[in-house]
Amino acid sequence: MTYQSVNPFDNKLVKSFAEITDQQLEQKLVTATACFAQWKQTSFAHRAKIISRAAVLLGEQAEHFAQIMTMEMGKRISEARGEVAFSAQILAYYAEHAERFLAPVKLHPTAGEAHMESSPIGVIFGVEPWNFPYYQLARVAGPHLMAGNTLVIKHAGCVPQCAIAFEKLFLDAGAPEGLYTNLLISHDQSDQVIADPRINGVALTGSVAAGRSLAARAGRNLKPSSMELGGSDAFIVLEDADLDHTVKWAVWGRMYNDGQTCCAAKRFIVVDQIADAFLAKFQAALGALKAGDPKDETTTLGPLSTESALVDLLRQVDTAVSHGARIVMGGKRIDRPGAFMHPTILSEVAPGNPAFRDEFFGPVAMFFRVKDENEAIALANDSDFGLGGSVFTRDTARGKRVASRIDTGMMFINNISWSDAELPFGGIKDSGYGRELGDMGIQEFVNKKLVRTLVAEAPV
Repeated sequence: MTYQSVNPFDNKLVKSFAEITDQQLEQKLVTATACFAQWKQTSFAHRAKIISRAAVLLGEQAEHFAQIMTMEMGKRISEARGEVAFSAQILAYYAEHAERFLAPVKLHPTAGEAHMESSPIGVIFGVEPWNFPYYQLARVAGPHLMAGNTLVIKHAGCVPQCAIAFEKLFLDAGAPEGLYTNLLISHDQSDQVIADPRINGVALTGSVAAGRSLAARAGRNLKPSSMELGGSDAFIVLEDADLDHTVKWAVWGRMYNDGQTCCAAKRFIVVDQIADAFLAKFQAALGALKAGDPKDETTTLGPLSTESALVDLLRQVDTAVSHGARIVMGGKRIDRPGAFMHPTILSEVAPGNPAFRDEFFGPVAMFFRVKDENEAIALANDSDFGLGGSVFTRDTARGKRVASRIDTGMMFINNISWSDAELPFGGIKDSGYGRELGDMGIQEFVNKKLVRTLVAEAPV
């Protein structure tokens, strides 16, 4: 069974859901296509009324949505509530600003008049991950529905109740049938959807392997796509950093969502002058985290999303150690029911070690010593990924100079505040392409049409 709610706190099966049939899938695509024909003609004000209502309902029912998330993928309840609130903010943000973002842009040709206008392109297929079950949905739904497109979404198999709840949210908000459609489909059916001529764009957040596969299939069918993939973000600590401030961000940056975040801090690159002090404080702070029920607000360490995620992560650590890495702390599962792992620090990860290139999607940090700023920058850039990164220094101007030299889509100075509704999110290299959120996020799946007026004789 592909779609199952299994509580990672105790690994008990809660509920299973059957995949839809090919006939049911066909009917959903017919409905989404028919909805687009009407929705694209509606005003921004009409669209905003529905999307704003969805944001309000999400806020009013925040506890209900948060509890489902915590049960299905183990997110600590305080973080789950925060994600629901942020998802509501994203929907409200695009309801308010979409018309301005997509307003015609006047151009200035040498002769005549011209402008660019934006219009929706059709039904967009989204494939979304489990680690942020609502936020990932909100950041495609908010912009692309407000742009006039309709959405069909394949969510991750371990969060089916989150997926169903989010679809119901739009129906409760007054959305027409077919505006936002959840698809409980197989991978083979997913391939069929991408190839279907009624699908006009593909948006994925997922692994590098999934990105390569879906982007290739979208390309073969000449469909635009956006890919938000993995990351192995550098956390650079220069010798003049405020150590207490830095360590607090280091713990949050590595352990938020139990480390299951694409843009989490994963490679801690510390100038040698301050490395011992940083490592001692970092290790002590991670060691103080206490595993427990993610529904208990006093719990500071939740489970991973699934048992298989835990097993895969432990295998990665064992491979790293077999290739010469040293375990500073952790490295094992916690001896208790559920998918729990000790916070882990690996050091002495050499370039030939598979871990040097890998992404650890969980509570595993890699620690590197460097002699100076230039060596830190070189190591940060020696990665197949290019999503985000951060630099910590008391000299903000220095931080900006370092940030400009790092090859990523995002950099943060003395913080790791990854997402705001108004700021673009995305990466380069194996971290994908395209941007979500902000003004840029709504531009991914719209037609940019040039309209020119010119009074002149036709050329002979």
